[in-house]
Amino acid sequence: MTYVITQNCCNDATCADVCPAACIHPTPDEPGYASTEMLYIDPARCIDCGACEEACPVDAVYAADVLPASMSAYSSINADYYRCRLYTSVAADDKAR
Repeated sequence: MTYVITQNCCNDATCADVCPAACIHPTPDEPGYASTEMLYIDPARCIDCGACEEACPVDAVYAADVLPASMSAYSSINADYYRCRLYTSVAADDKAR
């Protein structure tokens, strides 16, 4: 299972700060952070710890298996953000070791 960030994300990066897997992007020090509508969790790197869900000040983070049906598209939205991005390549390299 993985966690998913949904539309009501406040983009304050509290979740990214507490993520031990560094799987939430963009972070405040990355290009695009200032203009992003929301943050995204990389499902390939998420370790299912729940730290992001607990830290989120606006309850925008859900475990994928309890994501409300009305928000189910956010599983794909989060995963799609990482397609063709360096973050996914790093995760693939980590798994190969």
